[in-house]
Amino acid sequence: MDPRPSPTPQNSNQTPNKPRQRDFLNHLEVYLAKRDGVDKLLKISRYATKIILASSLLPETLILTKRLKSFESSVGLSRKAFRLGKFVQDVNALRDSPFDTKQETILSIIAYGGEGLYYFVEQFVWLAKSGLIDSKHSKSLGKVSAWAEFVGYIGSISLKFRDLKKLSEDEVCLESSIGVTVTRGVGCQEGERRLWKLREKKLMKKLSIVQDFADGLMALADIRDGRGRFSGPLFMSCAGLLSALISTRKNWVSC
Repeated sequence: MDPRPSPTPQNSNQTPNKPRQRDFLNHLEVYLAKRDGVDKLLKISRYATKIILASSLLPETLILTKRLKSFESSVGLSRKAFRLGKFVQDVNALRDSPFDTKQETILSIIAYGGEGLYYFVEQFVWLAKSGLIDSKHSKSLGKVSAWAEFVGYIGSISLKFRDLKKLSEDEVCLESSIGVTVTRGVGCQEGERRLWKLREKKLMKKLSIVQDFADGLMALADIRDGRGRFSGPLFMSCAGLLSALISTRKNWVSC
């Protein structure tokens, strides 16, 4: 990459070809029309409530504390209902994976297979907690669900690190190309636009990795029944809220 500063392009105070801001209410309508949009708002409200409860800000005897516990439990059950049939998206993602290398094939099977199994089992966890299936199966189903989720996140994180590495390489190549173009005195608006999009994509990929780490920690805590280091209620609640905020941001940008 050319170490010399690039000449300032015209209208440099604006991001090249940055999309105009959409009307907020129209954007919100599209966001809330999606299953994931509503699910993530429920996730934010649930883990914000769990943080209040875990931090012991309210006395146990307070009526509000009991209502918050009831609210948190109800929201958790509602979120499971939103996962009905969601495993199909992992089946399709697995079918559409390019499988360019043996390593990518294995990681894709681990990532999409684990997540797909998690969503599939979660349907029965919801049925058990809602009373249609005997509740004695709830614990064993929850354990299978947590293991599948944890394995899925291992594969997902591995795939995203591979993608992030490729995006970094593409960014270096594009920066070098823009530097050469500027040196020759040729306009580079198209290159700047592509670079801006690439950096946005790279940022979202980093946030997605952080989200997977947070969700993976919560799955591990479920496997260990909340025992061990980094499994405290407050820490897990903060991890859940962080994951919810990141996924909300991702879904908002994508819709």
